[in-house]
Amino acid sequence: MKPLNASIEAILFASGDAVAISRLANVLNISANEVECALNELSEYYDSQNSGLTLLRINDKAQLCSRPDYADIIRCAIESRKPPQLSPAALEVLTIIAYRQPVTRAYVEQLRGVDSGGTISNLIEKGLIAEAGRLDVIGKPILYCTTDAFLRTFSISSLSELPELPELTRDEQLQLGLENIETE
Repeated sequence: MKPLNASIEAILFASGDAVAISRLANVLNISANEVECALNELSEYYDSQNSGLTLLRINDKAQLCSRPDYADIIRCAIESRKPPQLSPAALEVLTIIAYRQPVTRAYVEQLRGVDSGGTISNLIEKGLIAEAGRLDVIGKPILYCTTDAFLRTFSISSLSELPELPELTRDEQLQLGLENIETE
């Protein structure tokens, strides 16, 4: 392994969290492009060696993680419980926020037709969503967006990897109160 790749590997391992490419470049006194090349080489190395490790890319950050294939044996080895599954309501709220972010609680509640305050609080507590500022209207409601933990949880690098939403029929739009959305 090249010394640069080993240095990046050591930083990512010691950090345990995602580290910004710009931070790696700054610390190692190299360009972001050189960091990107080294990260690609590391990723290829882990894949070619059938390593228990993988390099996870989250937007403009990188993180060293255990390969998802080994989750069950890791869980057994460290005797931890499976993380609690998200309720259908939590998945619904998370979907709305992921696809429409940043959004207010009122927007989520308008789409769902039910109070979502508790669900939003639980998602914040789990670190899957976070406050993203305030909407510049009367009352200044809080805007919510997804977090890097959301991306890690769903094994995606960026929101662009989310599946496309299906087109709604006019009747479905009316049922959801979205009659202002144009259809083909």
